[in-house]
Amino acid sequence: MPDSDVEVVVIGGGAAGVAAAKRLQQAAVRCLLVEARQRLGGRAWTVIDPAGNALDLGCGWLHSADRNPWVKVAKQQRAAIDETPPPWTRPPLEFGFSRADQKDYRKALADFFGRVARAADDQNDVAVSTLLDPNSRWNGLINAIGTYISGADLDRLSVKDFDRYEDSGINYRVFKGYGALVSDHGADLPMMLDCPVTAIDHRGRRLHVETHKGGITADQVIITVPSAVLAAERIAFTPALPEKTEAARGLPLGLADKLFLSLERAEEFDKETRLFGRTDRKGTGGYHFRPFGRPQIEVYFAGGLAAELEAKGEEAFFDYAAFELTGLFGNDFAKRIRPIRVHQWGQDPFALGSYSFALPGFADCRAVLAAPVDNRLFFAGEACSPHDFSTAHGGFLTGVAAADQVIAVRHSGAADRRGARNP
Repeated sequence: MPDSDVEVVVIGGGAAGVAAAKRLQQAAVRCLLVEARQRLGGRAWTVIDPAGNALDLGCGWLHSADRNPWVKVAKQQRAAIDETPPPWTRPPLEFGFSRADQKDYRKALADFFGRVARAADDQNDVAVSTLLDPNSRWNGLINAIGTYISGADLDRLSVKDFDRYEDSGINYRVFKGYGALVSDHGADLPMMLDCPVTAIDHRGRRLHVETHKGGITADQVIITVPSAVLAAERIAFTPALPEKTEAARGLPLGLADKLFLSLERAEEFDKETRLFGRTDRKGTGGYHFRPFGRPQIEVYFAGGLAAELEAKGEEAFFDYAAFELTGLFGNDFAKRIRPIRVHQWGQDPFALGSYSFALPGFADCRAVLAAPVDNRLFFAGEACSPHDFSTAHGGFLTGVAAADQVIAVRHSGAADRRGARNP
């Protein structure tokens, strides 16, 4: 251990942990960032493909870019920003989805979101699926869109939580990758990588954090691990924190897995276009053609379909994509695609999923999860965000908020000690 006695330990090196540790560092608080993986970034993870392109296997879009703090970080890093509107803001390709059908679908989707907004104002929290029009032909595709947004099928989603998400509609990307942006932001922090935390003992005057590489003593701890990790009690608290565990269980992580494919003769398709594998069912992939103009397809599998594919292994993702694409373009299309990379977030032991959603009746668990314990244990991460959950900027903002709470407590304690010495 580089330092087994610090002022603050930050557990988790994702967006929230990096942002919290940077804020503490700026305030001259002696902190240590402890990350289970051998890298920073958490669920923001950029890898380089054989052609030298940066691929985001986790989050990729800087949502609400007009207020997203990672945009400022990107500018500070002089990282090239792509402001091209995302493919979901334009009509999808017409293969298997005529313009007339698209118009009918957009009206059905708008009507659905209107019902969701009205239902969210009711006292009772219900599943989003109850707001589907039972007579609509577009329920399958609307449910698929719900999985892309939340990582879970609509029958698992709280309508109140679903409606609370705030999005300005402005979305950017960075060419070097969102994961690289997050990782580079934390590069100068004092840290321990490849160091899972197993237990936190908060009985004594100071806290004891147990890791695979030994123990650390601290005054405060900021916990930024995913809600699914807390729900699975991968970190043991002494005394136990049943309220936190219960809140985390109400905020499971959905699944959103990306498959990247190479595409021969890609110039046949316009840059940044998309289509759906099927329009008549929820279990379908979303296909983003030529992201950044590259000869690739970025395929999005989410919700129950992603879970089914993960259960079968990596090859199942390519097989499913090939099945849907050949159904649209003919059997010869299979010769034009090759798998590049996929990551199964549900199988990732330090994530156990992609991003959080609230089960029906558990919309208020985010505030419970975020609440400090005894002004010594603080919690952050996208699941703690009331309106920016499921995003890296939600993680950033909650990380900074937790760090500011720690700084305030430390300043208050210092003032109390000065007062005791000078009555």
